[in-house]
Amino acid sequence: MRRGFSWLQVIQNSICSATQILINSFQKKESMFKVPFIQVKDKILRSGKITEEQLMVRVKEKINELSGLITEEGAAHIIANELGVELVSQNERLKVKEIYPGMRDVTTAGKVLRLYEERRFQKGEKEGKLRSFLLGDETETVRVVLWNDQVSLLQDVQENDVVLLKHAYAKENTNGKELHLGERSELVLHPVGISFPVVREKASFERKSIAALQDTEQGVEILGTIVQVFDPRFFSVCSSCGKKVQESPEGAQCAEHGIVPPGVSYVLNLILDDGTGNIRSVLWKQQVHHLLGKNEAEMAIFRDQPGMFEGIKTDLLGEQVKFLGRVKKNEMFNRPEFTVQIVEKAQPEEEIARLEKMSE
Repeated sequence: MRRGFSWLQVIQNSICSATQILINSFQKKESMFKVPFIQVKDKILRSGKITEEQLMVRVKEKINELSGLITEEGAAHIIANELGVELVSQNERLKVKEIYPGMRDVTTAGKVLRLYEERRFQKGEKEGKLRSFLLGDETETVRVVLWNDQVSLLQDVQENDVVLLKHAYAKENTNGKELHLGERSELVLHPVGISFPVVREKASFERKSIAALQDTEQGVEILGTIVQVFDPRFFSVCSSCGKKVQESPEGAQCAEHGIVPPGVSYVLNLILDDGTGNIRSVLWKQQVHHLLGKNEAEMAIFRDQPGMFEGIKTDLLGEQVKFLGRVKKNEMFNRPEFTVQIVEKAQPEEEIARLEKMSE
């Protein structure tokens, strides 16, 4: 019996090892860039190789096959690979909507919607500089960041100019993805044969109930009542890139820019309920300003005197708001959260008109 059990263990271990190798292989690919499940599903269905019902059955089967060690998104990636469906081709010019954080060597084009001022910062003994602009095409907009010598590429660029970007790379930021230009990157002004008569200057958002939200879903609008508010969390950030810094004996340490004069940022969490469910909503600095109607100086009072925020929390409870943003899974707590990109107060007249239109 022992010998039989031993061989059974060997077989099971071999299966588990093979399964883990497969999972690790796809996780390694996904770590480069992650295409959300909604987009993966859409690309697979548009290939015509499988129906939606068949796809969802295969996704569940794949998760069970891999002992629940892979997400719905990961299962869809594997199925796309099995069907020969190419999710992303980085060898061609991509639309802004087709760019995902983690992508390298990206080529895209669009219209310069807004140019931002040049900013300088100190990195050790050297001075650095950055400049950014908002790029838009017919699908979406994205912030493009240029560093140091690359800043000179913008000297002849003006708002409403069309530009072609080559060899850029995409990164994740608190407000979504960004495109960065590195040493190999190129910016072509007024590229021949490329124009954008229609530009989506503002992303479109689809109204959904909280119960219908799915992980990694973008471009979503939710309307609900604030039922719980948490204290704001304050932290130091790099004055150049806005990312968190670590305190060191030398001062505030930024991973990209070294020792920097720190700035202050904050995040506010609250629970929004719409009757179908509730979701933890995350508001970063600018969205906190819009929700509370307060500026940075006024927010600093709550950092120094946390007890004064209790009145704000009480006033927010029961208030109806409209949040526009994206769903993101909190891996630590294994729950979906709503990252708020735009804050709007609920307008009764607008909602009544919306209901009337739906009933027609």
